[in-house]
Parts: sequence; C-alpha cells; structure tokens
Amino acid sequence: MLLRAAQVLGADGDFAAAIPGFAPRAEQQRMADAVEETIGGKSRLVVEAGTGTGKTYAYLVPALLSNQRVIVSTGTKALQDQLFARDLPAVLKVLNRSTKTALLKGRSNYLCRYRLEQAQTDGRFSSRDMVRDLALVRRWAQGTKSGDTAELSTIPEDAPIWPYVTSTADNCLGAECPFYEDCHVVQARRAALDAELLVVNHHLFFADLALKEEGFGELLPGAGAVIFDEAHQLAEIASLFFGEALSTRQLLELARDADIEFRTQAKDMAELGKAAEKLSYSAQDLRLAFGDELRREPWAAVRRRAEVAKAVGEVNTALVWLSECLEVAAPRAKGLEACFARAMLLKSQFARMTGDSPADQVHWFEVHARSLSLHFTPLSVAQPFAEALERQETAWVFTSATLATGTSFEHFQEALGLNASETLRLDSPFDYARQSLLYVPRGLPDTKSMGYTEAVVEAALPVLRASGGRAFFLFTSHRALQKAAELLEGVLPYPLLVQGRQTKGEILRSFRELGNAILLGTGSFWEGVDVRGEALSLVIIDKLPFAVPDDPVTRARSQLARREGRDPFDVFQLPEAVIALKQGAGRLIRDVADTGVLMLCDPRLVAREYGAVFLQSLPPMPRTRSLARVEAFFAPVLAEAAAAG
Repeated sequence: MLLRAAQVLGADGDFAAAIPGFAPRAEQQRMADAVEETIGGKSRLVVEAGTGTGKTYAYLVPALLSNQRVIVSTGTKALQDQLFARDLPAVLKVLNRSTKTALLKGRSNYLCRYRLEQAQTDGRFSSRDMVRDLALVRRWAQGTKSGDTAELSTIPEDAPIWPYVTSTADNCLGAECPFYEDCHVVQARRAALDAELLVVNHHLFFADLALKEEGFGELLPGAGAVIFDEAHQLAEIASLFFGEALSTRQLLELARDADIEFRTQAKDMAELGKAAEKLSYSAQDLRLAFGDELRREPWAAVRRRAEVAKAVGEVNTALVWLSECLEVAAPRAKGLEACFARAMLLKSQFARMTGDSPADQVHWFEVHARSLSLHFTPLSVAQPFAEALERQETAWVFTSATLATGTSFEHFQEALGLNASETLRLDSPFDYARQSLLYVPRGLPDTKSMGYTEAVVEAALPVLRASGGRAFFLFTSHRALQKAAELLEGVLPYPLLVQGRQTKGEILRSFRELGNAILLGTGSFWEGVDVRGEALSLVIIDKLPFAVPDDPVTRARSQLARREGRDPFDVFQLPEAVIALKQGAGRLIRDVADTGVLMLCDPRLVAREYGAVFLQSLPPMPRTRSLARVEAFFAPVLAEAAAAG
C-alpha cells in the first residue's frame, strides 16, 4: 500500500481533484513515497528525479504532512523565490494546511537601514546611475515590509548601489546598531526560527552549518528534516564554507567604510582618512600587480615575484596603519568600533593567506576584472560534511535532476561522505523519443585545434536556420563565446543575445518575448534556467564540459587521487563533466509539449571510449549525424509558423 504522500499525488488524490489538468506521475509518487519513509525514519536519501518528475511537489507534500520542522535548501535564489512564492502556497492550498512558513536569505539580500542612512549622508557616488538608484532605494525603503532587495526589480541585482545599502557579516553592527529592532535581517531570522517549513539556499545553509557568522548557528537544531534541491551544487558550495577566501573587494569596502566614518564621526583625525586612502590605493595596486589576464593559479606560482611581494607588503603596511588609527578612534562611535574589529580580522587573515600554504588545503588565487581573490580550498569536503550530518538527529534528502553518472551515484556520494545513504533514480516521464532529437555533426576538428570555434559556428549555422533561431548556444569558455558572437553578428535574421551585454534576467526576458532569438551563454545558463514552449527549440553545446586541467583545485585533487592509486579522470573529472552536460542538455525539454534538438558538437563523443558514458547518461533521445534529419525534424514547426504568420 502506498504511503499517504503518494496517495495525495495519485489519480484519486487531493491534487487531481483540486488542480485542473493535474497529471499523476508514477515517478513523482515513488519519490514522495521514498521522501516520506526517509523523514519518518530519520535516514538519508539521494534521489535523481529526471526533468518533469515534479520533484518539488514530491518532497513538499511529505514534508508538510510529516508535522515536523523542515528546512528546504535550494541552489539558487531564483528557485528559492519560486519555491516560496509559487510552489509552496499551491501545495498548502491543496492540502488545506496553515503551516507557518518563512523565506530566509543571506544578509546581503536585505536592505540595511543604517547603511542606507550612511549612503544618504555621504552622498559621494561614481555615477549618475548610482544617484538615481539610491533615490529608488529610498522610496522603496519607506514601504517595504521584508526589505528583500529582490522586490526592487527595477535595479539589477549586480548594480553598484547595493553594497552601499546592504550589510555583510563584516560590516554589520549587530545588536549595537541603532536600527536593530527594525532590522530586516533580524526580523527575517525571527520568522525563520518560528517557521515550521523554512526555505533557504545552500550558501545560507552552509553559513549556518559552518558557523561563519556569530550567533547564526541556530537554524538547524530542532529540524526534523533537511531537503536539498539542486543538490548537485553542494560539494562545490561546501568547499567555499569549509575553506577560506579573501578578496581585494573586502579591503576596498573596509577602506570606504572607514573613510565614511572618518568624515562623519572623526573629522579631526586626519591620519584616519589618510590610512583609509592608503589601504584603498594599495588594494588596487595589488590587483594591478597581477596584470590583465583573468586566471586561476596556485599561490606558490606568484608569491615570490618581486611586484607581487611588494604589493602584498604595501597592503600589510596599510592594514597595520589603519588598524592603529581605528583603535584610537573606536570609542567615538559604533561604526568606528566595527571598522576596527574588521581591520584587525582582515590584517591577520591577509597575512595568513599571503603566507605559507597549509598542507590540507589548496592555496590559490583568482584574478577577476576588477579584483583579486585569495583562497584556501579543502582537498575534500566529505569528512567535515559527514561529521556535520552526524551531529544532527535529522532526516536528510538530496535531490536534483543530475546526480548520477549513468546509473551510479558513487561520485556524488563520495564527494559528500554519503556512502551509507539510500539511493533512488527516476527517469523523466517525458516522451523523448517523440519530443527530441540528439544531433552530433560530422567533420568537426579536434577540440584543441585553432579553428575549432569557427568550425562549430559553421556547423551550427544550417541548424539555426532550420530551427528559425529559438536557440541556446552554450559554451565552455568566455573566449569561445566572444569568438562565436563575432562570427554570428549580422549573419542570421534572428536577434542575437550575448551573455555579459545585459543582466541574466534581462536576457532571459528578451529571449522569451522575442520568440526567435539566439542566446549565447556560458556557465550560468547551463543550469537553473527554465524556458518552456517554442521560444527554445534548439540547444547547441560547443564542447564536453571538462574542468580546465590546470585549474589549481582540479590539479591538486588529481595529484591526491594519483597518490591514492586512483585515476583522477575516472574518479571525478569524467563524472563532473557528465553531470554538467546533463544540466546543459536539460534546458531543452521542460514540458510535455516541448520539442527540440540537442546539438552536441564535440567529436570526442564518438571518437573516444568515454563518449559512451556521456551518451548513456543523457535522456533516451533518438540520435542522428544527419543534418537532413535535423532539418526534417524542424520543418513541420516552421511550416506551421509560416502559415500562422
């Protein structure tokens, strides 16, 4: 006999009765059954649910019926918002439940009233856009109840104004803040602690788990179950929180905040202003010492270079000077006191992260367009994550559309220390044999050849014409994307949308509205993007998404695997690439009515033995190497569109 959650989702259940057109799915019911057993038994479940399974309902229904406190963690804020604003209310309505629910994000997603007041008082901004955006924030601040910056959708989430009017763990004044009782973060956390079902994201969950923020280790205790959606991201995110990072951006923010405090609270302390300015200049000089090339390398490769050593020394000197000035000024105001505490922490952290490399961590740096970041990353998060789970008498559910390599969960389980978990793999209920086609073109050169991207674009052109645009063209590197954008500009009669020219949200809105656009994207468009209907009927992927072999973290983990007598390619490089490809391919068919072609351009799919592993891990799409068959697949749709036009 099926358990209650599966019955609710069945043909005679509450959802079929309440929602017109609700289609009961055996896969969804099996997952709901397994999640219910896991919560009841305080055990662990790893479940891959193919696209279209309806996994959100499959875990929300048993979670709400369990009468236990449940935390649901998502990989992205977009899914977090969708889950809380759309999916959760729908399930509560069908179940006729009045469960207390709450949404909680990291503090930088909430308006900080103190920093808004500071920004208004300071009034120094680098552009008219920032002045305009500050005025918009001020008007919104007067009426918002949650303070969630996502409410103010007219300002992009990466707009320069947000760091001025939100707080971080570094610059928050905590209980000493004059706005503490009206603080949006405090209010959101109070609601979270009172909630029976709490929706968070993975970054926030790990901040809680790793106790990175003082006083922020109180969400997990008392939870009967924790459910991770988009769980394929967990190992990478866990590496951030079980490791350590420091950016020149943090140094610049400290310098900026110290300067504001100097001009508003300590105008007579000229040394303080000079010290803040010195830190700002030295942080920028440190970034410049690494040149224009954007890259990731081991810290050992550069730490002894004269220009780097000199720039590091200047930052150390600036941090010491600013710390000394702030120590004298701190008694004057809470803001100065907070800056002093930050300066002391950053001083010790910077010295540590520019010194010798720890034995159990990968010590590396990344050069960004306007900043430099330093990192300690653990070789493995399996042990600390497994130990964290053991400390809680809680049910744990890990789900995603992409967790397995073929039929094996070994890679995912090993990465997180979940070897004792139950596993369940559910295929998509979509009819891929009818809805889709997998096309691997002939004649493409070796992926390392100089003209590879040109050859990919040349092979893609007839397919893009056959599809009438309506395509995601996904790349494994920004360099290839930019080259393809140059080659495609003005060649086809379809709008070209290129990642980086607009915000991600703006590009997706344009893509949906235009209906015949070609979107060129890299990593962030490979997953977490849901475009249903005819606007997206073709996904082209330029290469198999293997990690860059000379990436410092990949290299260090490969060396560890070899020392342990294991082949790093088989152990993690291949499984990670398979999961990434499954994510990219998953953009194509999002609904029972969707149809489309997946074009995989990498000749290694058929030339190398491991290509079979990729193909076996994809949905059961009919395969072809014939362009004519692709054109025939698209012909009825284009004919129908022409007739309608």
